[in-house]
Amino acid sequence: MKRALVVVLTSLLACCQQVTPSPHYVLGAPYQAGGVWYYPREDFSLRQTGLASVYGSGHPDLTADGEAFDQSVLAAGHQTVQLPAIARVTNLENGRQVVVRINDRGPATPHRVLEVTRRTANLLGFPPNGVVRVRVEVLADQSQAAVDAVPGAPALQIIAAPRGEVTKSDLPAPGSAAPMPAVVAPKVAASAVVSSSAPPLRLPEVVSQGQPDPGTLYVELSDFQNYRYANMQRARVAGLGARIDTRHENAALVYRVLIGPINTVQQADSVLDQVLAAGVTDARIVVE
Repeated sequence: MKRALVVVLTSLLACCQQVTPSPHYVLGAPYQAGGVWYYPREDFSLRQTGLASVYGSGHPDLTADGEAFDQSVLAAGHQTVQLPAIARVTNLENGRQVVVRINDRGPATPHRVLEVTRRTANLLGFPPNGVVRVRVEVLADQSQAAVDAVPGAPALQIIAAPRGEVTKSDLPAPGSAAPMPAVVAPKVAASAVVSSSAPPLRLPEVVSQGQPDPGTLYVELSDFQNYRYANMQRARVAGLGARIDTRHENAALVYRVLIGPINTVQQADSVLDQVLAAGVTDARIVVE
């Protein structure tokens, strides 16, 4: 009897200690996870490829931006983007797409670009090992609306022009000295403050089907404006087959250090481990 009472009291105490959700804007200072430093920044046009994984068990009750953590909703964690953000996630291996609410930090490893809820993984058709090649695209308008809907971020309130009452009066006869009609002060409606149509916390489950485009895995080290610096970094990991790729970006030539193509996720993880151990902490797995 005494043991049963203790169990009941413990359950009641746990219930009373539940944390109340309080969604708010989060950017945050640089932080370290998995031995790598991350630098959060606002990016409403973010577009990335890489590998996504699924949340495991043991997550705290709240996400990084104060929302209730729920494996049954379309949500995800990202290492640097502003929270909340709305993004389209594409499983490049089967072409499926869903729109998720990014409301959390993670994954806590540079080997993965996104961490998704179980429901998101289910709709995207993740394989049993829980890792797929994905493309992540932040949706600018929806993300701005999501940010505007929570406290903590600077937001510009747009106030609609007030509308006055429309009055009708007869003009006086020519030459007569009739008094001017009184001016009616405009009435500002309570709805004059225009608020954004913010996406709901629980996004609708809409799955779009596109063409599969699994691409090829690479480990991307860094981008440089100067070939000399790119070549110095390439030399640090030359034994892993690093090479320099060039592309034009805003009329400038960019030198990118790459390793690949790489055949499997396991090989990509192993190569990235070696690159990180060599001191290249900006390296990431990408899909091209």
